Amino acid sequence: MAKEILLTGDRPTGKLHIGHYIGSLKNRVKLQNSGQYDSYIMIADTQALTDNARNPEKIRQSLIEVALDYLAVGIDPEKATIFVQSQIPALFELTAYYMDLVTVARLERNPTVKTEIKQKDFKDSIPIGFLNYPVSQAADITAFKATLIPVGDDQEPMLEQTREIVRTFNRVYQSNVLVEPKGYFAPAGSGRLPGLDGNAKMSKSLGNAIYLADDAKTVTQKVMSMYTDPKHIHVSDPGQVAGNTVFTYLDIFAPDKAKVAELKAQYQAGGLGDVQLKRYLNEVLEAELAPIRERRERYAKHPDEVYEILQAGSARANRVAAKTLAEVRDAIGLNYFNN
Repeated sequence: MAKEILLTGDRPTGKLHIGHYIGSLKNRVKLQNSGQYDSYIMIADTQALTDNARNPEKIRQSLIEVALDYLAVGIDPEKATIFVQSQIPALFELTAYYMDLVTVARLERNPTVKTEIKQKDFKDSIPIGFLNYPVSQAADITAFKATLIPVGDDQEPMLEQTREIVRTFNRVYQSNVLVEPKGYFAPAGSGRLPGLDGNAKMSKSLGNAIYLADDAKTVTQKVMSMYTDPKHIHVSDPGQVAGNTVFTYLDIFAPDKAKVAELKAQYQAGGLGDVQLKRYLNEVLEAELAPIRERRERYAKHPDEVYEILQAGSARANRVAAKTLAEVRDAIGLNYFNN
């Protein structure tokens, strides 16, 4: 039985944080190690340029950081193909063909795109590349005939746009070359982490994240600054668990669920201070992050080896994407000289 093909990845705009880890990276390692999937993991540098075109150095420097984070969490280049988007020429040609099958109005209606345009405050100065990135994403997915795409709920509209392009292409050119992908949604409890400040989203731009590359001292400092219950002033005061960021993190990271339940009861009754609670969370996070940090440091000492992994993965991805591109050209009828 053929393996399902997974495609996933990240934009290289900086180091990855523990929100990425719990939301997607940990799940990718699990899927990779299951032996049921042929995994492709893309570092989407071209997509990152859609809103960083005037700062390409940021993307170049972040490329190695993201690769280090992948390897540190356990992405295995012997089991998964890690590749760089810009090094796969077929993706750009596929994007050009798909652009002719999608209207501007349809792209503007994409809920995910609309939300991100608002977040980035483009107003009337939306880069064409940014508006078009659902089409580019369709090229990324279909180039590898990916059947499963690990995504969050907010990315489902992007996936539906890919399915529309696949159906339109196959109908217009009377082919079955392209494959419709399905979403693979992370298990409950592995969703988005709130920021350290209690903000609903952990992000680089808000400065409220713990990074996989942070040393132990930095993690401790960040944990001790975390948002809890602003009305919990004295140790003896009853505290709120709901909306308390420390407890949100403990629910996700702490292996001893019975202890977390006891801490919640004690906190709500009064008698448990925020400092003591944060110290326990720090121990929990250190147990999780220390092995990742150690692996990252080992790989960081040998950047040439990391680039070799990316080059080898990109070469393999290139062969697969080029084969799909040849089939797409044949379906359209652009095989003038292949008689």
